[in-house]
Amino acid sequence: MFLILRQCKGEDRVIQPTEDVFASEGDTVTLDCKFETTDTTPSLFWYRQEMGDFPKYLWKSYGKKASEFQTDRFNAAINGTSVPLKIQKLQLTDSAVYYCALEPTVTGNTTTLYRNLWREDNTILHNIH
Repeated sequence: MFLILRQCKGEDRVIQPTEDVFASEGDTVTLDCKFETTDTTPSLFWYRQEMGDFPKYLWKSYGKKASEFQTDRFNAAINGTSVPLKIQKLQLTDSAVYYCALEPTVTGNTTTLYRNLWREDNTILHNIH
């Protein structure tokens, strides 16, 4: 008797609102991110991209915050099928694009696709052209 077992994995995805969020210095904002996965222990990430710069690792579930975001102003936690990012005491320097991602991370721009983009120490892992 010969038996082959295969794991069939459904489509994993994250859903982030596309509208801009506006707030004033000193305010608190919560950025929403919902996800769908068949993984029972999903790894989720938050990245932050300032204008003209590349996305930088901010937070990982079952991990730690990036050193530059160790402040208590940035908090995230998985809550069912969402992983909201809460930013308190907003500063002007918090203005950026924030990305939620589900492992394996895939992001792109107009010329290059990056897979498994950044490790926790913000070093690049792979480039896929």
